Amino acid sequence: MRRTTIFLEERLLKRVKQAARAEGRSFAAVVREALAQYVARAGGPGSPLPSITGAYDSGRSDTAERAEELLRGLIEGSHDRPG
Repeated sequence: MRRTTIFLEERLLKRVKQAARAEGRSFAAVVREALAQYVARAGGPGSPLPSITGAYDSGRSDTAERAEELLRGLIEGSHDRPG
């Protein structure tokens, strides 16, 4: 992942921060999800991102780091979900 800078109008910035706080998520996570959804919709045919990109929230912040472990748990029938 790479750091980047974006410029937002003050009103939009406040709304995104409020949404992130209400969902218990980071500002960056909300922005990444919103951009992924936008790109998936606007990407058109042949888009490298599937249309469901960013549409679901697992409730985890460690999914990428634990992907293999979580998938193995699903295959083995273990339901390791946030409480």
